[in-house]
Amino acid sequence: MEDMLNSAKVFKEDLYKQLARIGKCLSSDKRLEILNVLSQGSKTVEKLAACTEMNIANVSRHLQVLLDAKLVKFTKKGTYVIYSLADPEIIEFLSSLWRISEKQLPDIGRMKDDFLNNLNDVQTLTMDEVMQKLNNDSILLVDLRPKEEYEMEHIAGAISMPMEELEGLMQELPKDAEIIAYCRGPLCVYSALAAQKLHSEGFKAYRMDEGLNEWQEHFQLH
Repeated sequence: MEDMLNSAKVFKEDLYKQLARIGKCLSSDKRLEILNVLSQGSKTVEKLAACTEMNIANVSRHLQVLLDAKLVKFTKKGTYVIYSLADPEIIEFLSSLWRISEKQLPDIGRMKDDFLNNLNDVQTLTMDEVMQKLNNDSILLVDLRPKEEYEMEHIAGAISMPMEELEGLMQELPKDAEIIAYCRGPLCVYSALAAQKLHSEGFKAYRMDEGLNEWQEHFQLH
């Protein structure tokens, strides 16, 4: 019996050590950012460096840690190495991590409130409110993410208007348009900045806090 209990103890200790590999991997804010960017679609190392404002060497080091923890994978296309999340369930894990963090860490709510309170006339709609407007054909839903992310997948009916092109593209919108902007989800503030800019140019504009992944999760559950 003692041998069995010792065997169970060793198994438990080894198991928690394996789980800790994921925990240690997520202890870096930059690795979390890389995972969030990859949740929107596959990226080259160069594109990840641009998205996260890190140099290629640092991105490569973080990607190696993520590879060791089996959270990302890669393929090669010519001279390019393209990274993606290792499993779609990682997107659900990241969403759960965000929800738990927002619930348990009051600083997150305060940071969001402080940021939004510094923007004038920005209204946030829930996903259900956005869906209702979409069903009534009363709005333009604008996807602020880079063009390649939009082309990989986007919310049905959304039009592509990358944030860096907003200034020029909004001139093509009808002035009576009612616009809702979304970006990469709760960790991205472009939707708020875009809604404020559109409002200042005379449009009736809103933002949605969530992005494509949250939208798909929400409506799959309803």
